Amino acid sequence: MKTKIAELRKAGKISQEELALAVGVTRQTITSLECGKYTASLVLAYKIARYFGKSIEEIFDFSEVEGI
Repeated sequence: MKTKIAELRKAGKISQEELALAVGVTRQTITSLECGKYTASLVLAYKIARYFGKSIEEIFDFSEVEGI
């Protein structure tokens, strides 16, 4: 799944570690999300969206997800 996490993080000059600490995951999880190797749970997606002050749909691209 594509995300705008890296783009938003870089625009805000936020490190992967800072974001990870803020949403309660490891830096490796943030890396995996940014690379598309991991799909966030609904709770994690919500935490990330709230952190950036955006909706989940503004950060996560669901266009390639089947059944939506």
